[in-house]
Amino acid sequence: MKRYVINLLLLWVLIHSISLFISGCAQIGAPLGGARDSVAPRLIRSAPEKNKLNFNADKITFTFDEFIELSDLQNNLIISPLPKINPLINSNLKTITVKLKDSLEPNTTYNINFGNAIKDINEGNVVKNFNYTFSTGIVIDSFEIKGKIVLAENGKVDSSIIVLLYKDAPDSAVKNRKPNYITKLRGDGSFVFNNLPSADFSIYALKDEDGNKYYSTKSEIFGFYNDIVHSINHNDSVKILAYQEKKSEKIVPTPTKKSTEKTLKFNTNLRNGKQDLLEPLELSFGSVLKKVMLDSIVLTDTNYHPIAEAKLNLDSLRNKITISNKWSTEMMFCLIIPQGSLADSSGLELGKSDTIRFVSNKTSDYGSLKLSFIGLDLSKHPLLQFMEGDLVKWTFPVLSNEWTNTMMLPGEYEIRLLYDLNRNGKWDPGNYFLKLQPESAITLPQKISIKANWDNERDIQL
Repeated sequence: MKRYVINLLLLWVLIHSISLFISGCAQIGAPLGGARDSVAPRLIRSAPEKNKLNFNADKITFTFDEFIELSDLQNNLIISPLPKINPLINSNLKTITVKLKDSLEPNTTYNINFGNAIKDINEGNVVKNFNYTFSTGIVIDSFEIKGKIVLAENGKVDSSIIVLLYKDAPDSAVKNRKPNYITKLRGDGSFVFNNLPSADFSIYALKDEDGNKYYSTKSEIFGFYNDIVHSINHNDSVKILAYQEKKSEKIVPTPTKKSTEKTLKFNTNLRNGKQDLLEPLELSFGSVLKKVMLDSIVLTDTNYHPIAEAKLNLDSLRNKITISNKWSTEMMFCLIIPQGSLADSSGLELGKSDTIRFVSNKTSDYGSLKLSFIGLDLSKHPLLQFMEGDLVKWTFPVLSNEWTNTMMLPGEYEIRLLYDLNRNGKWDPGNYFLKLQPESAITLPQKISIKANWDNERDIQL
């Protein structure tokens, strides 16, 4: 009986195991995939090896541990010193080949920096700042020069600026030939030149719009360091203020086809029919005005009495008319534009006389702003500028460490502090050949938000 029970139990276990096996085989599940490859390709070998001395090869080969490709090599590759003829660079499977086309200078350390151009084919993992160094002499030069470049007009960073290094060169070299060394800015505006020889260097900043690698036009953003820097005893960080000496002229486009408009059109800067107490009234036209009779355009009160203090002006581009006036609060105005007083270059006129009715703002439409500065250098005659985009909306002199204005138009503004050294009320660029540095400015990291009928305050640490 005991043996019978044991055999029965064994049979039950066998049947149960078979059923579990069949059930498991019948289940359909998603195949388990491996983790995404997030590892950048790894260099296995280079020929010749990195930091090779007495280098005399005309070809360099890099072999990686997986299939790679080159991306945007033109904007990533930097070779120092700068060659006259760029090398021929190709990638194939796991290999990159560099064929040197330019003769190498004797006793010189070279560096080839691929930036972020090398990545694997499958996942696009980048080999960051891959570089290769060699020397045609018996040592690898190890001196460095570092620094930072900011835009003088606003204190911000433009990462598209490059840094130029000229070795034992006259001042005129930056105007007529390529530099010996080039590097790019990091995200914070800093830069570093490595593997430099013991020599005197001139340092410049350039936004190279035409791609010729030297300062060829005053409309390019440019900057210079006043002193010659010797690499062997240079420990301080170089700071360069980049500026645009001559800004590009805005060109008014000429219509390519005949306008379908039958009458002259314009827009105003009124906001919901209300006039800002701090600004002039503006009429903006989509075309250039040929006929303008300012004397016939009249600003009046609601009883049509002309306001003698109002001043009308046509801007230099002849597409905007401004009406300046000391606006009283909550007052009704009329701007009367007679038919025939305006016409554009194609002969379009107003279809009839136009009367624009509007009311000026209330004082409660504005906010009060108080700024307390800590560390402000008043001897440099700072100006406080409120920005809307790239345009200066208001400029105020700062005469003490506390600044207050009770009539600020609500909105969110970027704030800039300009050190107006010559006290002419605006930012002035530099001049390289006069060795005149530009005036400098600081843009505060946080915008100011002004609310209507509200006391807005902020402490600013500089």
